Amino acid sequence: QLQLVESGGGSVQAGGSLRLSCVGPGIAYRRYCVGWFRQAPGKEREGVATLPGVGPLAYEESVKGRFTIFADSARNVLYLQMNTLRPEDTGMYYCAARTESYCGTLSAADFAWWGQGTQVTVFS
Repeated sequence: QLQLVESGGGSVQAGGSLRLSCVGPGIAYRRYCVGWFRQAPGKEREGVATLPGVGPLAYEESVKGRFTIFADSARNVLYLQMNTLRPEDTGMYYCAARTESYCGTLSAADFAWWGQGTQVTVFS
């Protein structure tokens, strides 16, 4: 069982920035595929960005150029830098990991371990 803990959510005006953090044993060492997901009220959980053990990063289309996923292996932290935030980015953001080092698609069903989530609210 891999325990993941997110932090860094909050309320921000549209156009602003937030940086989310996720701490978990070995999460930054690229032994797993790790990623960020979000869920807005009444909507399904959707993949935002993934960082594989091998292979390229992947981003959901609407966040490309605005969000960056990266890891700090020295601090064992996974980050999601979110810039130019929009009201439609509002939701609960989750850090997740899958048992494989490759990521495949941005499908929540493929991820076995989840954090408790951190709320992001973007107001106009």
